[in-house]
Amino acid sequence: MIAYPDIDPVLIHIGPISIRWYGLMYLAGFTASYMLVKYQINKKKLAVKMEDIDSLFSYCVIGLIVGARIGYIIFYNLDYYVGNPLEALVLWQGGLSFHGGLVGAVTAGAWYVKKRGLDFWTIADLVIVTAPIGLGLGRLGNFINGELYGRVTDVYWGMVFPSGGPLPRHPSQLYELLFEGIVLFILLWIIKDRGLKPGSVTSFFLIFYGIFRFFIEFFREPDVQVGYFLGFITMGQILCFIMIVSGLLILFFRNKKR
Repeated sequence: MIAYPDIDPVLIHIGPISIRWYGLMYLAGFTASYMLVKYQINKKKLAVKMEDIDSLFSYCVIGLIVGARIGYIIFYNLDYYVGNPLEALVLWQGGLSFHGGLVGAVTAGAWYVKKRGLDFWTIADLVIVTAPIGLGLGRLGNFINGELYGRVTDVYWGMVFPSGGPLPRHPSQLYELLFEGIVLFILLWIIKDRGLKPGSVTSFFLIFYGIFRFFIEFFREPDVQVGYFLGFITMGQILCFIMIVSGLLILFFRNKKR
């Protein structure tokens, strides 16, 4: 068993304000994504105005936060929020869904891209290739917070999380950091320069993320209020299956279209 590192989730206190590692991870992820999108535009000499990218990220960030919250409420804790609707606004207590955030960011981004007359799939590929950075850093933030830990295990790298009881568990946040963050970023960064049809990189993101997350869910403790479907399938796996199918369909129809 490996000792869980004692890291204070709060980096620094400034009076009544607390700066948390988790928030900084998201800020770093958005910043890295923004810079890499601009790098790709300059390298490829695309006819995209930088001010449009600035606005696009603003829309996507708002869409991501709203979508992540709505997704969590619908997919993971609907009964509770139906009885406590005002609690939906209490974002600082946690409760965000990646899948909902993805839908929210895509919806907001698509609306802005259409408004500006830009090609949706070209812009989507530019942005989505950078998404694993934020995903990986977000999982690192989850690890520091000691949340979203894995199932009980006897592997030698198991850890006892402060809120996970006395038994060692899979550090599934680190599995996700590795595969959904580092490995996925490397794969997409290589694929993006293969001269594929616009939309292909987005398709591969959906497919690879869905596959990685689907299998890691077997090591991750499911949300207690949701549990398992059919005794072994989690809500995350159901949503990832939908992602994989969606990615395959987009890849098929985008490459079929002349």
